This record gives sequence, C-alpha cells and structure tokens, in this order.
Amino acid sequence: MNAVQHETKNDFHSLVRNPLKFRFFLLKNLPAAYFSGLKLNDAGENRCEVSIPYKWFTRNPFRSTYFACLSMAAEMTTGILAMGHTYGQVPKISMLVVAIEGNFHKRAVGITKFICEAGREIGDSIDLAKVTGVAQTVRAISSGYNDKGELVAEFWITWSFKQKS
Repeated sequence: MNAVQHETKNDFHSLVRNPLKFRFFLLKNLPAAYFSGLKLNDAGENRCEVSIPYKWFTRNPFRSTYFACLSMAAEMTTGILAMGHTYGQVPKISMLVVAIEGNFHKRAVGITKFICEAGREIGDSIDLAKVTGVAQTVRAISSGYNDKGELVAEFWITWSFKQKS
C-alpha cells in the first residue's frame, strides 16, 4: 500500500469515527440503520465493531431483536471494512453483497455487538480485483455478542468487488 492509499484509508476512518457524520451518513443512505439505533463502536483497517440495541423499533414478537436488524449490524461491520479499502480508489471499485448466511445461538435481548476482523482478506480481494480486472469475492464472518460476552449470532457475508470501467 502506498502513502496516498494509506492516507485515504485514514481519511475514511476519520469520517466514520465522527459520530455526527456517521449518523448523518446513516440517515441519508441507510435510514433503517439510523432509526434502529445502529452504532459504530470502532473502525479500523482490519477490524470493525457495530452495535444494535434491543428496543421497540428492532424487536420481534418473541421479545428479542429481529433477525433482520441483527443481520444489518453484521453486514455493516463488513461493509465499513470494504468501504475503508475502496474509499478514494482510482480506478473505482464497485462492491455488492452476493450472499448472506446466519446462525443464531441465543436470544438477543440487549445490546448486541458485532465484530468483524476480516479487513485484511477484504483488502486483498479488492487489490486482486484492481490488478486483474476480474470480479473477486470474499466471505467475511461477523460475530455478535451480548453484554455478557456470549455468542448470540454469526453471519457470513459474501462480497463481490469489481473494478468499474
């Protein structure tokens, strides 16, 4: 990674780490995430942590967090990592979720924190897409934990990255 790419990634992480700018981004681009109370706890080049609360807007009839809200938070961890690697890239890289799988281990009844540490794999896939000009996919895991540190859910999100022409 050259100095310009590193600086661009730092610019992106500075933007998303700003709570006001991130909330505005959600309101403008992902209103469901905004109204669900999704929060970015940490974002770096290789790791991202996002939390989703259990509240009226995110609940299901079984008095736990609705699976779609959990999957939204999990996808956000991988998406932030991908956006960090594609931000300001020339040529531009398109990114698209092509598959999602999930396993549920416990009821989500409080704040659920999702963590993804697949930034290196995501970055490598994006770099390969740039070098080869061929679409690349990467399957990243995001694991959700309750306030006791117990595993609540796991999601595998498969992203496709392709150099825009």
